[in-house]
Amino acid sequence: MAEISFENLLSTGAHFGHVTRKWHPQYSPYILMEKNGIHIINLDETLAKLDKALSFISDVAKKNGEVLFVGTKKQAQDIIQQEADRCGMFYVVERWLGGTLTNYSTIKKSIKRLQQLEKEGSNIYENLTKKEIQMLNRERIKLADQHRGIKDMKRLPDVVVVVDANHEITAVQEARLLEIPVVGIVDTNTNPNSVDYPIPANDDSIRTIQLIIAAISDEILSSADKENVSENVEPETQENVDEIVDVSAGENGKTAVLETEKVETSAEETTDKTKEDVTVAEEKVDDKIEKVKTEKTDTSKDVKESKIAASKKTKPKKTKKVDNKTKAKELSEATEEK
Repeated sequence: MAEISFENLLSTGAHFGHVTRKWHPQYSPYILMEKNGIHIINLDETLAKLDKALSFISDVAKKNGEVLFVGTKKQAQDIIQQEADRCGMFYVVERWLGGTLTNYSTIKKSIKRLQQLEKEGSNIYENLTKKEIQMLNRERIKLADQHRGIKDMKRLPDVVVVVDANHEITAVQEARLLEIPVVGIVDTNTNPNSVDYPIPANDDSIRTIQLIIAAISDEILSSADKENVSENVEPETQENVDEIVDVSAGENGKTAVLETEKVETSAEETTDKTKEDVTVAEEKVDDKIEKVKTEKTDTSKDVKESKIAASKKTKPKKTKKVDNKTKAKELSEATEEK
C-alpha cells in the first residue's frame, strides 16, 4: 500500500480548510481547531480515511475493476489526466455531461460517433463539400474534448474518484443513484457524508491533490501487478509442492515418511546402477585393450621369427679366401717332397 506520512500531508498544506463561515456542520469530526478565521483539518483523521480508501481501491483493482477519475476544476485537471493515464484508468477533466453515468447508453452512441469520425479512410467524408467536412471536423473536435478520457470505457465504472465532492456534485449524485462507490477529497465546505469514502483535505491545493491522487494511482498499479503475478503462477505448482512435502504418517503416527526421501532413495539407486554400468563398461574396455595388446605382441613375435628365417635362407655361404702367400707356401712344400 502507498505510504503517506503526516509530514507529507503537512508540507503540502493539506490541513488548511476554508474560512469558518463556509464550513459544513457535518464536517466537525474532521476539524482540529480554528485559527485566524480558518478551520484547520485534523490530519490524523485524513491519514485514517486515506488508508481506508486505499484499501478499498486495492480490492477493486485486484478484481480487475475500473476506476473513473473526475476532476473538472482547474487545479485538478492536469493531475487527474496524468495519473489516470499512468494507471490505465478513465477520467473526466472537461465539463461533466449530465447523464454520463445514468444515461450511459446515449453516451456510448456519442462515443461510437466519435470513433467513426476519427477512423482514417472513413466513407463519411466521401462526396462531401468543403463546408460539410468542416462541420464534421468541428463535431469531431467537440466530441473528442468531451469524451477523450472515457472513449475506451466499455461499461460503467466500479468506483468513482472525485476531487472536491462539492464541485463535482452532479457526478457524485449520479454515482450514488447507481450505487457506484465514490471516493472523494472533501474540504471543510463539503458534506463528507455525500461520498462513501471521504478523504478530508485541502481540495484547492495542487500539491495536496497531486499527493493523494498519485497515492491512489500507485495503489491501483501495485494491486494490478500482484494480481497478474498470481495469475501467472501455474495451479500445478502448489500440488507439486504438496506432493513433495507431503508426509505420510503410519497407523500409530510414529513414522512419517517424506516424499522427498523416496525421491532421494530412487535417485541414489539410479546413481548406484549407473556406477555399476560404468564399472562393467570399463572392465570390458580393459579386456579389449589387453586382448589387442596380446594380439599385437604375438604378431610382433611372428614377424621377428619370419625375418630371422628369411635372413638365414638368403645369407650366402662363407668361402675361404686363399692368399697368394699360402699358395706359394704349398707349392714350395710340394717341391721339397718331390
